[in-house]
Amino acid sequence: MTASLLGVAGIVLPTAAATTVSRKARNSKENPRSNTSVAINANEKLATVTMAQAAGARPVITVNYGSGTAQEAADWVRYANITKGYGITHWEIGNEVFGNGHYGTGWEYDTHADKSPHAYANAAMEYITAMKAVDPSIKVGVVLTTPGFWPDGEVGSEDSGDWNDVVLSTVGGRADFGIFHWYPYTDSTTEAEMLTRPPTAASVVEAFRADLDRHDATNTEIFVTELNGGKPRNTQAQALWAADAYLSLAAAGVHNATWWNVHNGSGGTATDVTGATDYNDEGLLSNGSGNEPAAQTPFRAYYGIQMLSRVAQAGDILVRASSSTTTVSAHAARRANGALSVLLVNKDPANSVTVTLSYTGYRPKATVTTDTYGLTDTQITSAANGTATSQTVPPYGLVAVHVTAS
Repeated sequence: MTASLLGVAGIVLPTAAATTVSRKARNSKENPRSNTSVAINANEKLATVTMAQAAGARPVITVNYGSGTAQEAADWVRYANITKGYGITHWEIGNEVFGNGHYGTGWEYDTHADKSPHAYANAAMEYITAMKAVDPSIKVGVVLTTPGFWPDGEVGSEDSGDWNDVVLSTVGGRADFGIFHWYPYTDSTTEAEMLTRPPTAASVVEAFRADLDRHDATNTEIFVTELNGGKPRNTQAQALWAADAYLSLAAAGVHNATWWNVHNGSGGTATDVTGATDYNDEGLLSNGSGNEPAAQTPFRAYYGIQMLSRVAQAGDILVRASSSTTTVSAHAARRANGALSVLLVNKDPANSVTVTLSYTGYRPKATVTTDTYGLTDTQITSAANGTATSQTVPPYGLVAVHVTAS
């Protein structure tokens, strides 16, 4: 097969990854399952922020919409940025608020009598005004739905449109970023089908951008604050999915993508197509539950995401790459120093594939360096394998090829 690099697409990568932290501003919160109050130490919870910042990540804080107020959210901003000096830039108003029962199915805690998108939009305007009055430099995002996934297209009995249209008709460009979550699978999605989903990110983001543009929100950034590939969650297929999905989203114009989640817990064991054990754990790291490995052990998606740093970093520019076969994905980035990095993703669990690379508008030297994460690897390894025009990618393997101009 061949992978052709077709020129600069003009997409600049974000300066840092982001971690979503959901917290309530005051020292107690309601538990929707038991309707009891649980003590929260704000300093302890905001230690998560310092951990993220120490790792070079940019946290996104979710303020409480379900039982909170605009004043409470403003108090959060004041405490975090004025009192503590954390300098948190990104804030999200609520989480999956459309799941509050307005469309019949409900899982999000919401004490408002009016659970409509109109009510959320009006409240969001109050939140934005109050929070920015404390710190005008912050960016505030609103919860929207994922195009093509429920409840996209659903119109409530008293609503003038679906969730996105109603919310954006009020908020418009006042929101700095719009949020959707991406779980492109069902319980019946097979392992092979899962690996075909990352390229569909382009059409989802295009539809989301169309929603924004229709309501004069052309400058509103797009954040995907939750994503996960489905089952198997902890084996090599998920490493492939993670690397492919993140770069597909970035190429489509997404400013931030956040994995769900760091720790989650075992949902029972199964075996993937390679015979590897899957723990059905949506986390990047084991929490030691069930038959999982020791707590903090990285699952394979961790290394798939780690591979992204080998392909591109802040200040690099994604360039367009294409593949002649659906079993191999290709992504590429023009590095700040003029070099080029190409990521090849082999979705065949049993066979290696030899890839012939061709370039448009770039003349590479023949010698290269490579980073590889294959089916049997325990970490990413670096070497000088192959050439700029020919690479062999192992079964279920990720290979990053680094070339320089001649």
